[in-house]
Amino acid sequence: MTTRRPLRYCGATAALSVALLLSSCTGSAPFKGKAGAGGVGDPLFPALGNGGYQVTHYGLALDYDVKKRHLDATARITAEATQNLTSFTLDLQGLKVSGVQVGGEDATFSRKGHKLRVTPATGLRKGATFRTTVTYNGTPQEVTDPDESSEGWVKTPDGAFVSGEPEGSMAWFPGNNHPGDKATYDFTITVPEGYTAVANGELRSRKTAKGRTTFVWHNGQPMASYLATAGIGRFRFTVDRMPDGLPLYEAVDPAEEADSEEALSRLPEIIKWERGLFGPYPFRSAGAIVDNTPERVDWEALESQTKPIYAGAPDTVTVVHEMSHQWFGDSVTPKTWQDAWLNEGFATYTEWLWEQREGGKTPQQQFDALYKKGAKDPLWEFPPGKPGKPENVTADPVYYRGAMVLQQLRDAVGDKTFFKILKEWPAKYRYGNADAADFIAFCQERTDKDLTDLFDVWLYGKGKPDRTF
Repeated sequence: MTTRRPLRYCGATAALSVALLLSSCTGSAPFKGKAGAGGVGDPLFPALGNGGYQVTHYGLALDYDVKKRHLDATARITAEATQNLTSFTLDLQGLKVSGVQVGGEDATFSRKGHKLRVTPATGLRKGATFRTTVTYNGTPQEVTDPDESSEGWVKTPDGAFVSGEPEGSMAWFPGNNHPGDKATYDFTITVPEGYTAVANGELRSRKTAKGRTTFVWHNGQPMASYLATAGIGRFRFTVDRMPDGLPLYEAVDPAEEADSEEALSRLPEIIKWERGLFGPYPFRSAGAIVDNTPERVDWEALESQTKPIYAGAPDTVTVVHEMSHQWFGDSVTPKTWQDAWLNEGFATYTEWLWEQREGGKTPQQQFDALYKKGAKDPLWEFPPGKPGKPENVTADPVYYRGAMVLQQLRDAVGDKTFFKILKEWPAKYRYGNADAADFIAFCQERTDKDLTDLFDVWLYGKGKPDRTF
């Protein structure tokens, strides 16, 4: 055992720095680190996400003035360093940052594009857990997707709601904005009295004081940042329960209430049916946010975790689609945006199964109708496993040809194995991330039939496949 000498006995000269003196006395190696990368190399969105750390929890405190459309906010981000870090970045678009602390000490910061570069007072060692506190304010804005649709903080006549896929979460809180980094969340949202604030997870408390109401929501299962949401408005807000006690939270704009009633009344039935197909519901609550959105919002819904957002009154099939995402996309999340078909292909196939249940076409009939489309139809523009461009993430091949891949898989392995896959896949990767390679290997393990050609042709092959399996 080496005996450590008292500091006063070290043979230091005045020319030595304090850091070198401490290093020579304690025997510890000098800190060597580097800046965390401003991106994680996503094939379609290379500027999203950040390297060098993994977030474990977000604590978001939001105070929103509806009339002025002004947000005062604090984000407390708990993360683990995955390398020695001299600095790291967070994704945040717009909004003014007034201060950053790391580990309770002031940190220096700078802005470039949607990157907030943070330099702690001392370096962060690999494996260390650290908390970053960012104080910020301003008028949060919408984000225009590569496909020219609107997301981010979307203003409505009586408030706002958030759509995060694929980039929008950085419009309202700083974070590691990539589906490969999942974390738990707490939301404390303060709004004028008479308004309701809804977020992911379960409502912990609601208190009104001095004309303002604070809602506290807790989302305790891991969630990708694009699935985080907040809705603010004069909603009709209800809390109900499934027969087994699962809470159901519904926030519906009064203008959409009548047209939403039929579809939302079937939510318990849909959850029960999807449990039968996909296994236990993965979260501790379910529900819906139905808003009255501006005309410029040209999408129907987003599968925000526990509470899908509907841009207007949904029909039943849309609710079926978004709720299936709670298993496929929310609980099991793609490692990168290239495998968005693992979300949308499964959700579209769930629509097909529901339509058959309701007396409509079978999935095979749906497949056959699509396969009749000519070779120049947009359905065959690119393979679902290789979208190629960011604007293709929401294009037809991801949804419909993604579902066709699953029908081909069903034909190849048979119904018994196929429906086992539908249940065992979300069980194996519950709360995690997976990609197409994981799915292909998972399926191959469950059948003696070689699936290589099937996936090469239907998932990755260019143009209209000339054969089925």
